[in-house]
Amino acid sequence: MDHLHLGKQTDYSEQYDPSLLQGVPRSLSRDDIKLPSVLPFKGLDIWNAYELSWLNSKGKPEVAILQCNVPIESPNLIESKSFKLYLNSFNQTRIESQQILLDKLQHDLSSCAGASVSLHLTLASHFANMSIGDLPASTSTNKVDLQHDNFPTTLLDQLDISVDDYSLLPTTLQTYSDATSETLVSHLLKSNCLITNQPDWGSVMIRYSGPRIDHENLLKYLISFRQHNEFHEQCVERIYFDILQMCQPAQLTVYARYTRRGGLDINPFRSNFENPYENVRLARQ
Repeated sequence: MDHLHLGKQTDYSEQYDPSLLQGVPRSLSRDDIKLPSVLPFKGLDIWNAYELSWLNSKGKPEVAILQCNVPIESPNLIESKSFKLYLNSFNQTRIESQQILLDKLQHDLSSCAGASVSLHLTLASHFANMSIGDLPASTSTNKVDLQHDNFPTTLLDQLDISVDDYSLLPTTLQTYSDATSETLVSHLLKSNCLITNQPDWGSVMIRYSGPRIDHENLLKYLISFRQHNEFHEQCVERIYFDILQMCQPAQLTVYARYTRRGGLDINPFRSNFENPYENVRLARQ
C-alpha cells in the first residue's frame, strides 16, 4: 500500500480532483483473516462526512453532511485520507446544483469502491433534525421481522475485570453450554491505523443467538484490539469471524461506530440475519 496518501505529507487541491480517491483491496485483510470466498455476513460500511463544502454558481459557499454507504461486496474499501482530500477538493469548486454535486460524488466514490455506493445529503437547514442516540441503534428501518426485546442489552464496560495481556487472542472467547439471545455493547474498543499507528476509538455492538458467550472474556477480547493495527472495516470483520468460529452463534451481528477523524467517521455493519440500522450517531461522534 505504498501508493497511499496515508502517512505522507500531501497538498490540498483547491479544485475538484477525483484522482485523489484511493481504494484498498478488501482481499488483503480478508485473506489474512481467512474469510471464506462466500462471506459469512452481509452489511455496509456507513460513512459520515461532516466537512463537505462547495461553492454555488454565484460563488457562495454551501455546506452539508454526506452519508455514503459502501457495500461490502465492493472489491475495495475507500481509504479515509484520500476520501478527506477528495472532499476538500470541492471547497473552491463551483457546482451549479446539488444534483450535479451528488452525481459527481456518486460516480467518483462508486468508481473507487468498484461498486455502486448510495448517498444521502443533509443540508444545513436540516441539521437540527439530526439526533444523537446510543447502541443498540434504532431498528425502525430493519426489514427483518424480529422482536428485539428478545435480545436484552448488557453494557460490558461495567464488568470489574483485570487485564494484563493486550495481544490479540481470539482463544480468549469462551461459551457456556446453555443457549441465549442477547445484545452486548462496549465503548472500550480501540485499535490503531494500519499505516500511521494513530489511535481509532469506537463503540461496538454484538447481537447474537446461540451458546451463551462469557461476558468477561468477550470484553477482554475486545480490549485486546487496543494495540492492534488494522483499518476499521477490517477490525469489525475480524471480530465477527473470531466470534463466529470460537462461539458458533446461529445468528450474529457486529456493528461498530468509530469517532471521526478528518471530518469522517466510519461505521461498519456485519450480520448474517438482519439489515443495517438507522444511521444514528453516538455522543462521541
